[in-house]
Amino acid sequence: MTAPATPPGARRPGRFGQLARRGFTDPRAAGVLLDHEALRPAGDDGVLLDALAATADPDLALAALTRLAEAQPDGDRAVLLDTLLAAKPLRDRLLAVLGASEALGDHLARHPVEWRTLTAFDTADLHPGIEEFTAALADADDPDSLRVGYRRALLTIAARDMTGTTGFADTAAELADLATATLRAALRIAAAEAPADAAGCRLAVIGMGKCGGRELNYVSDVDVIFVAEPPEGAAEGAEAAALRAATRLASRMMRICSDTTAEGTIWPVDANLRPEGRNGPLVRTLASHLAYYDRWAKTWEFQALLKARPVAGDEDLGRRYARAVAPLVWQAADRDNFVPDVQRMRRRVEESIPADRVERELKLGPGGLRDVEFAVQLLQLVHGRTDPALRHATTLDALAALADGGYIGRKDAATLHDSYRFLRTVEHRLQLYRLRRTHLMPEDEPDLRRLGRSLGLTADPVAEVTAAWRRHTSAVRRLHEKLFYRPLLEAVAGLEDGGVRLGPEAARERLVALGYADPAAALRHLAALASGVTRKAAIQRTLLPVLLDRFADSADPDAGLLGFRKVSDALGTSPWYLRLLRDEGAAAENLARVLSAGRLAPDLLLRAPEAVALLGAPEGLAPRGATALRQEVLAAVGRAATPEDAVAAARGVRRRELFRTAAADIVGAYRPTEAPPGEGQGPALDLVGDALTDINAATLAGALRAAVQGRWGAELPTRFAIIAMGRFGGHELGYGSDADVMFVHEPREGADRAEADRAAFTVANELTRLLQLPSTDPPLLIDTTLRPEGRGGPLVRTLENYAAYYRRWSLVWESQALLRAQPVAGDPDLGARFTELIDPLRYPRDGLAERDVREIRRLKARMEAERLPRGADPTTHTKLGRGGLSDIEWTVQLLQLRHAATVPGLRTTRTRRALAAAEAAGLLNAEDAAVLDAAWILASRVRNAVMLVRGRPQDTFPTDPRELAAVARYLGYEPGAARQQDTGSGGQMIDDYRRTTRRARTVVERLFYDGD
Repeated sequence: MTAPATPPGARRPGRFGQLARRGFTDPRAAGVLLDHEALRPAGDDGVLLDALAATADPDLALAALTRLAEAQPDGDRAVLLDTLLAAKPLRDRLLAVLGASEALGDHLARHPVEWRTLTAFDTADLHPGIEEFTAALADADDPDSLRVGYRRALLTIAARDMTGTTGFADTAAELADLATATLRAALRIAAAEAPADAAGCRLAVIGMGKCGGRELNYVSDVDVIFVAEPPEGAAEGAEAAALRAATRLASRMMRICSDTTAEGTIWPVDANLRPEGRNGPLVRTLASHLAYYDRWAKTWEFQALLKARPVAGDEDLGRRYARAVAPLVWQAADRDNFVPDVQRMRRRVEESIPADRVERELKLGPGGLRDVEFAVQLLQLVHGRTDPALRHATTLDALAALADGGYIGRKDAATLHDSYRFLRTVEHRLQLYRLRRTHLMPEDEPDLRRLGRSLGLTADPVAEVTAAWRRHTSAVRRLHEKLFYRPLLEAVAGLEDGGVRLGPEAARERLVALGYADPAAALRHLAALASGVTRKAAIQRTLLPVLLDRFADSADPDAGLLGFRKVSDALGTSPWYLRLLRDEGAAAENLARVLSAGRLAPDLLLRAPEAVALLGAPEGLAPRGATALRQEVLAAVGRAATPEDAVAAARGVRRRELFRTAAADIVGAYRPTEAPPGEGQGPALDLVGDALTDINAATLAGALRAAVQGRWGAELPTRFAIIAMGRFGGHELGYGSDADVMFVHEPREGADRAEADRAAFTVANELTRLLQLPSTDPPLLIDTTLRPEGRGGPLVRTLENYAAYYRRWSLVWESQALLRAQPVAGDPDLGARFTELIDPLRYPRDGLAERDVREIRRLKARMEAERLPRGADPTTHTKLGRGGLSDIEWTVQLLQLRHAATVPGLRTTRTRRALAAAEAAGLLNAEDAAVLDAAWILASRVRNAVMLVRGRPQDTFPTDPRELAAVARYLGYEPGAARQQDTGSGGQMIDDYRRTTRRARTVVERLFYDGD
């Protein structure tokens, strides 16, 4: 543009203040433009200044108006300016658009006569629909003319929007109708360019997403699905040819809309919601669509079909498609794991957002638009099966219907309505500026200022729009957690919210959708927890939405809710309990996860509900450590009056610590947060093994003290030590493991040998008896069968006797068993000397003789043939099955027996450390070591998972579907991974287990049986 050599505005400094007060951020530049010859005589007219001051960005509006005036053909500039000054409606519309949209200002500068489109408002329908937009695009016969026509229509929508003639909902509907008309025009152009393809098929375009729901944005992908059939009367076998023609036609239509030309682009047409997504064919027949949805479709695909609407192409085919898929939508809530599937999809969306954008995301972030849309769609799918009034494709219409039916509280619905409308309006304003797809709140002050003013916030636009945005996202975030559950509580607790209450059948439907197998019992529990006016009931009504959400995400929601009721019945009157759950956000969530993860942890908690206090602060779930545990147990034993009381005190500490360990394991406290998915399981398993070993060692130390002090007081006539064997000695205990031990003693100086033997034997028996006393605490079973001569040998031996036995009679299997021997309780010096005694035996200086290698291999083969339980599946038995614990441990132990004398790293009781040392020494390659390690970790975790879920040990996967699903969840699988598939093979979890252990067995056969 050209400006006067001496800008008049520059000679009037008093004018700058006037312009600044009217909202111009650069008064000097504004003064220059107002005096520009292109705007005379408008520049000196206060009417123009008033109109500019009312726009979102006066500087932008003035610059765009100047460009538009400059671009006018000869003689038309005066018409523009005269009309602008004389006609307030045109002035308001044009300047409102120019002050809000740089992109539409550019469009008018390129097509300067199109401002006249805005003069037709006084006689045109103020709410045009598909027919009006179709007529407006009727002359478009190529991509460029379609783009110009589209922008012309978009200009009218933006003008109505920015002047308040239409609200957000009407604007979104008009944008969807314009998209529909544009798709029809693009299909018409594509058909004209390829008439043979058009004649060779019947093609229907189905609008999806916001286009299908008539709630489109200014700039958004337009989601579609294509369905095609042969022309009527076509010969048999014409289907393939029709699909090829339809695919070419659909592809051309998409390019006409999506490609960039000299007139820019319109919007991308996205067909990825079709069956199989981008990997599936672009076009299918109706029968092919229905076959896919019947057998293969996922829950989210039925959720997407909720908004399906025929928009272009063959009308009859489109209607038939809509009629055929509608019943599928309203049956989706009957699918297994329906609610968890939908919620998991929402979490995936959140997790996909870059960390630096989460708090600015209007659409996908917490408290954003997608939270409202997902919540509304979830409720529609659950209750729309039986209530046709809920079957709306538009979010706000569905929200109103949910409130009218009592499925959402009226206050909550009103809050969500206001927040959704605000957030969508903000989204519209942001996209309108440059006609670019964005959902991010701006950070720069000029952008925030323009946004605030476009919303009518003029006092302090930046602060006001920021505060409003945060207020609305906070409201959505808060209600999103409660929306699904609050009406349940209102229904059972007799609370009044001024609206229709959720009926019994609707409440039952909602609980069934959440995964409750016994909704009647669940409603009784909710009534007991939430009814009344007590402080306890009020706090529990606040907590229950969060807890119910977590229960619904578990494999057994019924067990979680029942467990919470039992804990609350036991502790509900304790002020600290209510305060903990109310004030410590992690405590309530951790409690919900623990209660719904299986039987073991809830059983431990319900035996001593006060242990719920451990779930609050992070340090509450940290393992105590061997020294602290031992000191606490011994102190408790020392205060007891009888041996029975003493061991009960020790077992009480053990119960609490087992709960601490199980809870930490369940909530993931043992897994490093920075580890990628699937990693960190090894360290977590090691921490569990260490914790359980320390707990059992401290308990044995307490039981030993109890057995001694009841009869001998402070000192036995003989030194006594407990040696841990097997997984106990290897710090590899699982939740269901026995305590394999051996007892060793040594008479004190001057003590009678016979008396010392009797005392040691009595103590060993008394210790075992005390630990076997009936109790509500979990048992600690002592297994001494790994002692010399097994069950037929003495229960206790002296160190000297052990030395004589091992020198004369020891077999190679005993050397193998001693690889994991480690003192854990009793006299530490005696334990250390026992270790010195056995080291030459388990780490033989010359390695193993060939006959000993053959004997170990023979014993392993015999064990495989004889010890696997009858009927057990050898591919899934975690201990004795193919590639299971026994395979890997025997392989590692053979390496230890052969090489530990020369490889110090192999002198360890721990399988994984020995495996790593063998790899470091070059005894096996890195790939083999990784395969064995992965299988050992997986088998160990499966055993732990089964014990946590079932409350009793088992070496195979459970057969009960809920228990199997709970095991899968512990292992990190999503809902459905444990289900049996149509093919009859196992689910993903079992398939993965078999694959991992099969690879391990291959390595074992090569290293253990074939190695030299």
